[in-house]
Amino acid sequence: MNDDLILSVVTGSRAYGLETAASDTDRRGVFVAPTAEFWRLDKPATHRDGPLPEQFSWEVERFCRLALDANPTVLECLWSPIVEVATPEGRRLRELRGAFVSRRAHETFAGYADAQFRRLDPAAPKWKQAMHMIRLLISGLHLMRHGEPLVEVGAHRDRLLAVRRGELPWERVTAWRAELAAELAVTESVLPGKPDRAAVEAFLMDVRKEHL
Repeated sequence: MNDDLILSVVTGSRAYGLETAASDTDRRGVFVAPTAEFWRLDKPATHRDGPLPEQFSWEVERFCRLALDANPTVLECLWSPIVEVATPEGRRLRELRGAFVSRRAHETFAGYADAQFRRLDPAAPKWKQAMHMIRLLISGLHLMRHGEPLVEVGAHRDRLLAVRRGELPWERVTAWRAELAAELAVTESVLPGKPDRAAVEAFLMDVRKEHL
Protein backbone atom coordinates (compact mmCIF):
# COMPACT_ATOMS: atom_id res chain seq x y z
CA MET A 1 0.00 0.00 0.00
CA ASN A 2 1.07 3.60 -0.56
CA ASP A 3 2.13 5.64 2.46
CA ASP A 4 -0.11 8.55 1.43
CA LEU A 5 -3.34 6.53 1.50
CA ILE A 6 -5.78 7.70 4.16
CA LEU A 7 -8.58 5.34 3.15
CA SER A 8 -8.80 2.11 1.19
CA VAL A 9 -11.94 0.02 0.92
CA VAL A 10 -13.09 -3.03 -0.98
CA THR A 11 -15.84 -2.32 -3.48
CA GLY A 12 -17.43 -4.33 -6.27
CA SER A 13 -18.96 -7.76 -5.88
CA ARG A 14 -17.22 -8.60 -2.59
CA ALA A 15 -18.58 -5.47 -0.90
CA TYR A 16 -22.00 -5.92 -2.52
CA GLY A 17 -22.32 -9.49 -1.26
CA LEU A 18 -22.48 -10.71 -4.87
CA GLU A 19 -19.09 -12.42 -5.11
CA THR A 20 -18.56 -15.73 -6.83
CA ALA A 21 -15.54 -18.02 -6.97
CA ALA A 22 -14.27 -16.07 -9.98
CA SER A 23 -14.65 -12.59 -8.47
CA ASP A 24 -11.73 -10.18 -8.32
CA THR A 25 -11.13 -7.94 -5.31
CA ASP A 26 -11.82 -4.34 -6.34
CA ARG A 27 -10.28 -1.63 -4.17
CA ARG A 28 -10.94 2.10 -4.11
CA GLY A 29 -9.02 4.58 -2.03
CA VAL A 30 -8.23 8.16 -1.14
CA PHE A 31 -4.71 9.59 -0.98
CA VAL A 32 -3.35 12.99 0.00
CA ALA A 33 -0.79 14.80 -2.11
CA PRO A 34 1.70 17.02 -0.23
CA THR A 35 0.27 20.53 0.05
CA ALA A 36 3.41 22.14 -1.37
CA GLU A 37 2.88 20.30 -4.67
CA PHE A 38 -0.15 22.51 -5.35
CA TRP A 39 2.10 25.58 -5.46
CA ARG A 40 3.70 24.35 -8.68
CA LEU A 41 2.52 24.99 -12.22
CA ASP A 42 2.14 21.24 -12.69
CA LYS A 43 -0.43 20.09 -10.17
CA PRO A 44 -0.39 16.64 -8.56
CA ALA A 45 -2.43 13.82 -10.06
CA THR A 46 -6.13 13.72 -9.23
CA HIS A 47 -6.23 9.90 -9.36
CA ARG A 48 -4.08 6.85 -9.95
CA ASP A 49 -4.21 3.12 -10.58
CA GLY A 50 -2.54 0.45 -8.45
CA PRO A 51 -0.26 -0.61 -7.00
CA LEU A 52 -2.47 -3.66 -6.40
CA PRO A 53 -4.51 -5.21 -9.21
CA GLU A 54 -8.01 -3.70 -9.55
CA GLN A 55 -7.06 -0.78 -7.29
CA PHE A 56 -7.94 2.85 -8.05
CA SER A 57 -7.56 5.90 -5.80
CA TRP A 58 -8.52 9.57 -5.90
CA GLU A 59 -6.64 12.51 -4.42
CA VAL A 60 -8.67 13.71 -1.46
CA GLU A 61 -9.89 16.95 -3.07
CA ARG A 62 -11.05 15.17 -6.21
CA PHE A 63 -12.79 12.56 -4.08
CA CYS A 64 -14.60 15.23 -2.08
CA ARG A 65 -15.76 17.05 -5.21
CA LEU A 66 -17.11 13.85 -6.75
CA ALA A 67 -18.85 12.90 -3.51
CA LEU A 68 -20.44 16.36 -3.25
CA ASP A 69 -21.73 15.83 -6.80
CA ALA A 70 -23.34 12.57 -5.58
CA ASN A 71 -21.25 10.30 -7.77
CA PRO A 72 -22.65 6.84 -6.90
CA THR A 73 -19.31 5.01 -7.11
CA VAL A 74 -17.62 7.51 -4.83
CA LEU A 75 -20.47 7.68 -2.31
CA GLU A 76 -20.51 3.89 -2.02
CA CYS A 77 -16.83 3.99 -0.99
CA LEU A 78 -17.87 5.89 2.12
CA TRP A 79 -20.28 3.13 3.10
CA SER A 80 -18.29 0.07 2.02
CA PRO A 81 -18.52 -2.59 4.74
CA ILE A 82 -14.92 -3.70 4.07
CA VAL A 83 -12.33 -1.12 5.17
CA GLU A 84 -8.69 -2.15 4.75
CA VAL A 85 -6.92 1.15 5.50
CA ALA A 86 -8.24 4.06 7.57
CA THR A 87 -5.88 6.59 9.08
CA PRO A 88 -7.30 9.16 11.52
CA GLU A 89 -8.01 11.37 8.49
CA GLY A 90 -9.62 8.46 6.68
CA ARG A 91 -11.83 7.72 9.67
CA ARG A 92 -12.82 11.38 9.86
CA LEU A 93 -13.74 11.26 6.16
CA ARG A 94 -15.96 8.22 6.77
CA GLU A 95 -17.56 9.93 9.78
CA LEU A 96 -18.26 12.97 7.57
CA ARG A 97 -20.08 10.93 4.92
CA GLY A 98 -23.50 12.29 5.82
CA ALA A 99 -22.30 15.77 4.81
CA PHE A 100 -21.87 14.65 1.19
CA VAL A 101 -25.35 13.34 0.49
CA SER A 102 -28.16 15.45 -0.91
CA ARG A 103 -31.25 15.12 -3.07
CA ARG A 104 -29.00 15.41 -6.10
CA ALA A 105 -28.31 11.70 -5.54
CA HIS A 106 -31.78 10.97 -6.90
CA GLU A 107 -30.65 12.34 -10.26
CA THR A 108 -27.24 10.68 -10.29
CA PHE A 109 -28.27 7.18 -9.21
CA ALA A 110 -31.26 7.15 -11.56
CA GLY A 111 -29.17 8.70 -14.34
CA TYR A 112 -26.31 6.21 -14.03
CA ALA A 113 -28.76 3.29 -14.04
CA ASP A 114 -30.60 4.70 -17.05
CA ALA A 115 -27.32 5.17 -18.95
CA GLN A 116 -26.42 1.53 -18.29
CA PHE A 117 -29.87 0.42 -19.44
CA ARG A 118 -29.59 2.34 -22.71
CA ARG A 119 -26.26 0.67 -23.46
CA LEU A 120 -27.76 -2.81 -23.14
CA ASP A 121 -28.70 -4.70 -26.30
CA PRO A 122 -31.94 -6.66 -25.71
CA ALA A 123 -30.88 -9.15 -28.36
CA ALA A 124 -27.62 -9.95 -26.55
CA PRO A 125 -27.59 -8.32 -23.12
CA LYS A 126 -24.46 -8.05 -21.06
CA TRP A 127 -26.01 -9.68 -18.02
CA LYS A 128 -23.40 -8.47 -15.53
CA GLN A 129 -24.11 -4.89 -16.59
CA ALA A 130 -27.84 -5.56 -16.29
CA MET A 131 -27.33 -6.85 -12.75
CA HIS A 132 -25.43 -3.75 -11.71
CA MET A 133 -28.09 -1.53 -13.27
CA ILE A 134 -30.67 -3.14 -10.97
CA ARG A 135 -28.30 -3.01 -8.00
CA LEU A 136 -27.74 0.70 -8.53
CA LEU A 137 -31.48 1.37 -8.46
CA ILE A 138 -31.85 -0.67 -5.26
CA SER A 139 -28.99 1.28 -3.69
CA GLY A 140 -30.40 4.64 -4.78
CA LEU A 141 -33.86 3.81 -3.48
CA HIS A 142 -32.40 2.89 -0.09
CA LEU A 143 -30.45 6.15 -0.07
CA MET A 144 -33.59 8.19 -0.67
CA ARG A 145 -35.48 6.38 2.09
CA HIS A 146 -32.78 5.92 4.73
CA GLY A 147 -30.08 8.51 4.01
CA GLU A 148 -27.37 6.08 2.96
CA PRO A 149 -26.77 3.90 -0.11
CA LEU A 150 -27.29 0.16 0.20
CA VAL A 151 -23.87 -1.28 -0.57
CA GLU A 152 -24.27 -4.83 0.76
CA VAL A 153 -27.27 -6.22 -1.14
CA GLY A 154 -27.17 -9.76 0.21
CA ALA A 155 -30.93 -9.78 0.69
CA HIS A 156 -31.25 -9.56 -3.11
CA ARG A 157 -28.29 -11.82 -3.88
CA ASP A 158 -30.11 -14.81 -5.39
CA ARG A 159 -32.25 -12.75 -7.74
CA LEU A 160 -29.41 -10.46 -8.77
CA LEU A 161 -27.08 -13.37 -9.49
CA ALA A 162 -29.86 -14.98 -11.52
CA VAL A 163 -29.83 -11.82 -13.66
CA ARG A 164 -26.06 -12.04 -13.99
CA ARG A 165 -26.27 -15.66 -15.13
CA GLY A 166 -28.91 -14.77 -17.71
CA GLU A 167 -31.51 -16.97 -16.04
CA LEU A 168 -34.21 -14.27 -15.94
CA PRO A 169 -35.87 -13.43 -19.27
CA TRP A 170 -35.09 -9.96 -20.55
CA GLU A 171 -38.74 -8.99 -20.07
CA ARG A 172 -38.59 -9.79 -16.35
CA VAL A 173 -35.36 -7.83 -15.95
CA THR A 174 -36.84 -4.77 -17.64
CA ALA A 175 -40.00 -5.11 -15.56
CA TRP A 176 -37.92 -5.16 -12.36
CA ARG A 177 -35.99 -2.16 -13.58
CA ALA A 178 -39.22 -0.28 -14.40
CA GLU A 179 -40.68 -1.09 -10.97
CA LEU A 180 -37.62 0.20 -9.13
CA ALA A 181 -37.36 3.31 -11.34
CA ALA A 182 -41.02 4.11 -10.68
CA GLU A 183 -40.51 3.73 -6.92
CA LEU A 184 -37.44 5.94 -7.07
CA ALA A 185 -39.37 8.61 -8.96
CA VAL A 186 -42.12 8.93 -6.33
CA THR A 187 -40.20 8.21 -3.12
CA GLU A 188 -40.07 11.17 -0.77
CA SER A 189 -36.41 11.70 0.04
CA VAL A 190 -35.08 12.05 3.59
CA LEU A 191 -31.97 13.73 2.20
CA PRO A 192 -31.24 17.45 2.56
CA GLY A 193 -31.59 19.69 -0.44
CA LYS A 194 -27.88 20.46 -0.51
CA PRO A 195 -24.74 18.80 0.88
CA ASP A 196 -22.86 20.39 3.77
CA ARG A 197 -20.08 21.96 1.74
CA ALA A 198 -18.81 23.98 4.71
CA ALA A 199 -18.13 20.84 6.73
CA VAL A 200 -16.39 19.19 3.79
CA GLU A 201 -14.29 22.28 3.12
CA ALA A 202 -13.27 22.46 6.78
CA PHE A 203 -12.12 18.85 6.60
CA LEU A 204 -10.17 19.47 3.40
CA MET A 205 -8.47 22.56 4.82
CA ASP A 206 -7.42 20.62 7.92
CA VAL A 207 -5.94 17.91 5.71
CA ARG A 208 -4.01 20.44 3.65
CA LYS A 209 -2.62 22.03 6.82
CA GLU A 210 -1.62 18.65 8.19
CA HIS A 211 0.30 17.82 4.98
CA LEU A 212 2.00 21.20 4.61
